[in-house]
Amino acid sequence: MYFSFMDNGHLLKYLEEFISQERKERFKEILKKRTNYITVAIEDVFQMHNTSAVIRSCEVFGIQDAHVIEGRFGKRLDKNIAMGAEQWVDVHRYENAKNCIDVLRAKGYAIIATTPHNDSCLLKDFEITQKTAFFFGTEKEGLSEEVLAAADGFLKIPMMGFTESLNISVSAAIILQDLSVKLRNTNLDWQLSESEMVEKQLDWTKKSIKSINAILRRYEKSKGIKT
Repeated sequence: MYFSFMDNGHLLKYLEEFISQERKERFKEILKKRTNYITVAIEDVFQMHNTSAVIRSCEVFGIQDAHVIEGRFGKRLDKNIAMGAEQWVDVHRYENAKNCIDVLRAKGYAIIATTPHNDSCLLKDFEITQKTAFFFGTEKEGLSEEVLAAADGFLKIPMMGFTESLNISVSAAIILQDLSVKLRNTNLDWQLSESEMVEKQLDWTKKSIKSINAILRRYEKSKGIKT
């Protein structure tokens, strides 16, 4: 049920009466640290638990959006592994890499391919200067040639052992932890906008109320809104 025609602020104020003050403040605290300035795209990952673990890392490190390309293997999100993270992260799904790249470019994101086979930039040297989407590929094959060809740059985690690559979920966690800290120490406008914060707080509040549909119908009735 969607209420794009309503004033989100008024609806939020009404719904907050049904959650605790502690939860309300917790939402505000977390949203102040959320960002969509950097985002993650996962391409055709076979192991379902790896996709879910990446989503969980996004939530842990304050990344609001994740993009999942599911052209080869279908839906790759295991709610048991994500441990509820999918409630708090916006997951966008695509049938192929081109659609994902086109959407991200239209939103102003640079496309960065994470790969162990290209040393153009090590993680410690990477600087965030604009909105950036980090692409992660399959466990064995890595990113497709399509993504590599479209990339604006490449990023590598330095390794010192015999193994040349890390599990995708581990790689994503390392990169997101490092870059989310770097981002928050810059002067870039990395936080969600005020309207985005209200929209997400409204979304999270709805998800926290058991009888939300009945309560929304009551709200509509009180405002004389017909559906």
